[in-house]
Amino acid sequence: MPDPQQQAQGAARRMWDDDAASAMLGMEVLHVGPGEARVSMVVRDDMVNGHDLCHGGLIASLADSAFALACNSHGPVTVAAGFSVDFLEPARLGQVLEASAREVVLRGRSGLYDVTVRAGDTVVAEFRGRSRSLR
Repeated sequence: MPDPQQQAQGAARRMWDDDAASAMLGMEVLHVGPGEARVSMVVRDDMVNGHDLCHGGLIASLADSAFALACNSHGPVTVAAGFSVDFLEPARLGQVLEASAREVVLRGRSGLYDVTVRAGDTVVAEFRGRSRSLR
């Protein structure tokens, strides 16, 4: 049986290889470990809205991708049961966004994860995800 770090990396590799949505958005995995992950994305010109700011749905997508890697790091196929996101600062064209996910609690098949999205030192958004492992 692999150690927890090997299991997390293997689960991430299997999931990420088939994640066309994250690839289309140019996301990159920076780190994955048991119950944690970091993912980055550069805000491109096709990601800004009518206010010349990164579309909030794309910030949420970045956080969701980090959340997915973190909650699947233990092995069983795990999906989102829901999430909420609070936008704190705008993100702009050309900025590199980094989403850092961490497990808050895992009880049976249910988990709770927090994800912070930053542009440099600035916190752009806080995301809380609820997960459920499939049988």
